[in-house]
Amino acid sequence: MNAFLIILIVIAIVIAIVGSLVEAVNFLIWVGIALLVLAVIAWLLRTITGRKR
Repeated sequence: MNAFLIILIVIAIVIAIVGSLVEAVNFLIWVGIALLVLAVIAWLLRTITGRKR
């Protein structure tokens, strides 16, 4: 019974770590999408206004 309890604790810890990593990756994907949208808007404004820097 003790071995079973230890296995359950290890599995719970692994699932918690993987879950937090998935949340972090999901957050970073949204940050990346937001930065991509901002970059496209900046590029469009630069192209439309004709500024060359």
